[in-house]
Amino acid sequence: MNALPFDSLYRHGFVRVSVAVPVVRVSDVAHNLDATVVLAREADRAGSLVVVFPELGLTGYSNDDLFQQEALLSAAEDALAVLVTESVGLRPLIIVGLPARYRSYLYNVAVAVHRGRILGAVPKSYVPTYREFYERRQFTPGASVRGASITLCGASVPFGVDLLYQATDVPDLIVHTEICEDLWVPAPPSTAAALSGATVLANLSASNATIGKSDYRRSLGSGQSARCIAAHLYSAAGSGESTTDLAWDGDATIHENGRLLCESRRFSVEPQLISADVHLALLAQDRMRMTTFADNAERAHAEFRRIEYG
Repeated sequence: MNALPFDSLYRHGFVRVSVAVPVVRVSDVAHNLDATVVLAREADRAGSLVVVFPELGLTGYSNDDLFQQEALLSAAEDALAVLVTESVGLRPLIIVGLPARYRSYLYNVAVAVHRGRILGAVPKSYVPTYREFYERRQFTPGASVRGASITLCGASVPFGVDLLYQATDVPDLIVHTEICEDLWVPAPPSTAAALSGATVLANLSASNATIGKSDYRRSLGSGQSARCIAAHLYSAAGSGESTTDLAWDGDATIHENGRLLCESRRFSVEPQLISADVHLALLAQDRMRMTTFADNAERAHAEFRRIEYG
């Protein structure tokens, strides 16, 4: 990294990351793919190395029982294949959401794509069925899926909640993904991931809008990034989702060690991309200084597979 120009942020332990909020159309996978590719290219032009999209962004979140329709599931996987091809010339690690089948069950997954390769797929651990949510009508919880593989776009790729993505060309860039409700439970999966080395915690969300919920989401992102001494990237579903039952505000944030670095404009009818430079070297130093972080890691007993890319 010392070969980089002195004024390069990457020479000084920083990394640029982005969160995307596309305008979707429910079940219109072709449109959603195009919107995803446009924002992924924008993140590439911005110099970002990670870009996170919303939960189930390739299909839209508010499809209800259409998620069990063969046409929609096949279209989502076809769209993923196109995204893999489009990613060949792009620098960022692209993290997108879609429904995927595994052993006759349907999972809500976050898929990581980098330069023409699917690195892995992580299922949503905790699937809510309370208040306005009834996701278990369509999706199976994935908290127990570890050490597995799934066939996507004709290739066998790592599948499970035990995946970390480690860049080989950028020090300390280790990415973990979880999905929406996973952050709201008392012990988020990203906590164990941080104790196992993850420095960038990505949450693909479709959290709906209710009074006061935006402030609470910020407190979650701030608290999780502070406790985990990490960067926290949060995306949420925005314009285009069905408003039959819920409202959507496209609330996206980037936190670093408790500090809010940037946020989206809520209720925008335009696609958005927010970016920030997070100081990975600083996070690594803070973890080294806070000796109780290492003590906690020793007691966590969490095992993760590290998928290298670069």
